[in-house]
Amino acid sequence: MKIISTNIAKPGFVTINGETQRTGIHKKPTTSPIHLEKDNVKGDEVTNRRVHGGEFKACYLFSADHYSHWENLYPNLEWHYGMLGENLTVEGLDETQLYVGDVYKVGNALIQVTQPREPCTTFAAKMGTADIMEQFIAHGRPGTYIKVLKEGSVTVGDTFELVEKTNNSISIADFFKLIFDREKNQEHLQIIVNSNALPEKKRKELKRFLK
Repeated sequence: MKIISTNIAKPGFVTINGETQRTGIHKKPTTSPIHLEKDNVKGDEVTNRRVHGGEFKACYLFSADHYSHWENLYPNLEWHYGMLGENLTVEGLDETQLYVGDVYKVGNALIQVTQPREPCTTFAAKMGTADIMEQFIAHGRPGTYIKVLKEGSVTVGDTFELVEKTNNSISIADFFKLIFDREKNQEHLQIIVNSNALPEKKRKELKRFLK
């Protein structure tokens, strides 16, 4: 996996149900390295900290390999990296091969894979249609949030080195499926609710589906 774009946002706005709301979803490529901090990316707008930023969502990664899918669906948008709201656009990112809890070195930062991105109304407003939420779920390639274990800077061209593989985990793709499936895989649920790589709130949300 290799970073091909680093992206941050200045404060922006979207309209949801007739109300204008501030957001950090309008990310644009940078021309210099970005610094990964413990609870966010330095200089990046994070408005709603209830659902964005923080220890387990310090930075969002999305695969460059999936951009063509969205460009084909929405050819009239002005496409650039960062359009999907990601801080790091990563070539070769495959959610079926990224496992919750895995630790990587990238640049001079140390990061841990945590959880998939779930589509929200802000994302839909930014893209101009509510349809994209169901499309995003159906596509099954949500990118991933990370926890920053060691703060550091990353830049275009940096590659990811796996330094610690987690035993008894599930992939980000399977985690994403688990969140939205009506009939949830009980083995996967058990793994997730016992994962220290996830916040207690997310584990409690899913624990209620255990049978």
